Amino acid sequence: MRVLNLLKIATKAIVLNKTRTLLTMLGIIIGVASVIAMLAIGEGSKESIRSTISAMGSNMITVRPGADDSGPARGSGGDVQTLVLEDYEKIKKDADLLNAITPVVNSGGQVINGSNNWPSSIYGVNPDYLSIKVVGLQSGSMFTDAEVKSASKVALIGQTVVDNVFPNGEEPVGQMIRFNNIPFKVIGVLEEKGENTFGQDQDDIVIAPFTTVQKRILAIDYLNQIMASAVSEDDAPAAVEQVTEILRAQHKLLDSEDDDFTVRSMEELISTFSSTSEMLTILLVAVASISLLIGGIGIMNIMYVSVKERTKEIGLRMAVGAKGADILMQFLIEAILISITGGVIGVLLGLGATVFIEEFLNWPTSVALYSIIISFAVCAITGIFFGWYPARKASALDPITALRYE
Repeated sequence: MRVLNLLKIATKAIVLNKTRTLLTMLGIIIGVASVIAMLAIGEGSKESIRSTISAMGSNMITVRPGADDSGPARGSGGDVQTLVLEDYEKIKKDADLLNAITPVVNSGGQVINGSNNWPSSIYGVNPDYLSIKVVGLQSGSMFTDAEVKSASKVALIGQTVVDNVFPNGEEPVGQMIRFNNIPFKVIGVLEEKGENTFGQDQDDIVIAPFTTVQKRILAIDYLNQIMASAVSEDDAPAAVEQVTEILRAQHKLLDSEDDDFTVRSMEELISTFSSTSEMLTILLVAVASISLLIGGIGIMNIMYVSVKERTKEIGLRMAVGAKGADILMQFLIEAILISITGGVIGVLLGLGATVFIEEFLNWPTSVALYSIIISFAVCAITGIFFGWYPARKASALDPITALRYE
């Protein structure tokens, strides 16, 4: 029997049992759709994380107090005070792989304008902050180095702060606000950036000279962190090593002693979050793949039923000259057709699900071509694997016994 005839016979058998075939495909359809949707969510989240972090400055480097792996004798960045202004000045002087650097001190509190108030965060920085964080100005100007040295009470505010403390649409630049009862003159409004992937509102911020925040609000003589930008993204790893060496020498750490600070680049942050996202994606895909296994078992069971129902037909074909290999191929093709048809429907359903997720749930998605290819490959393998045994049982039937089967 020719392959074309086998295809016709298999197709006819499927068409004659539409409802049973559709129910058989259901596990495959759900499995393939779930795998594609889960992979699309995983890829979309990784791309979103990378773009969000890159928008914060792809060559940005952060230095925080405290060791990376805190032990019992070491505190984390929130409860140690190992960074001081002299560290910032030393890095600025000796690190030739950096093109901008700023000390950072920050605090939370209330922004007040007349009867309007809003809980926000204030960051004390220097003028390099805007270039490091890749933030533009919507209006006004950045404070100067002279204003940093004199600890001037000037500030820039984000759009969220503007909306809440200037609700009537007043021009903020030139107005006076208070942060924890310390008066500040608004000299600029930051460009709107919206929420990042982690749900943080990037516009809910007040920026002021670090000397002002350090002395007038926090009353401290240490830094919460140091931020810098490497000369280029490719130079970021070397810049991290250079900053680490400078700080170890500055802190007089012995070779046997661990760092009392943590230096990180954006690439490391991207890698960390991407790894976490990949693990979650693998877990979700593994759960979704269970549907494929269930679908395969469904195909095997239905093929067994089909063999039983068509035992006389098998006997008749063998009696007129069909070989066992022809019978094996006939039922195997039928199983593969069911699996691949279910795969096609599953792919279409999966693509539709990704569109729905992105449009209505506002989750970032990205359909990778390999996810569709893998889904089809898995469908074909499922059809062969779970269809082979029933097909082999059919091909091994004795023609005379099969013709007598009731």
